[in-house]
Amino acid sequence: MLTHRQKSVLDFIQREQRDKGLTPSTREIQSHFHFASQTSVMQYIAALERKGFLQRHAGKARALITPVQKVRITDVPIYGQIPAGMAALTEQDIEGHISMDARSANVSRNHGTFALRVRGDSMIGVHILDGDIVILEQSKDVHNGDIVAALIDGETTLKRYVVDHGRPYLKAENPRYPNLIPARELKIQGVMVSLVRKHERRKK
Repeated sequence: MLTHRQKSVLDFIQREQRDKGLTPSTREIQSHFHFASQTSVMQYIAALERKGFLQRHAGKARALITPVQKVRITDVPIYGQIPAGMAALTEQDIEGHISMDARSANVSRNHGTFALRVRGDSMIGVHILDGDIVILEQSKDVHNGDIVAALIDGETTLKRYVVDHGRPYLKAENPRYPNLIPARELKIQGVMVSLVRKHERRKK
């Protein structure tokens, strides 16, 4: 994962290449971020190269650094918690973003990717824990057995989507919770494609 400042440097390099067709020089990067010296710039470039986000080309001043194409960082909006209400996804509901490598996270460009913070323990059987962030896609086709964010009779929840004899219902992965069978409506809001868990350091 990238630190916030490393991602800012990478974003600036990519933006300059996209808008101007040129890689920014180390002096231009230094000026943009108000670094005290070019040494700081080179430390960030070295870190990005070490993590596989950049490649350096010796002897080419303006083509010094190029983003590695196999890595595509994407910002995924976090729309609050689930099962707390999420009837409609709007810009006002965004509580932040999570930056991740789209390919390793199994994220598509075309499926309306968003994230939700898990609340509760109804999915611990598949190692989805309270506080985890689930990455979902809105327009991805849903299949029997997928884990989904769904609106069921006006309530939003994260459960496994199951079809039994042609009738869909939602299944928890914790025996303490019952299956949810829709009385009126069952609308799939997103299909889970990835999971992010943030480890907190224990206080000594």
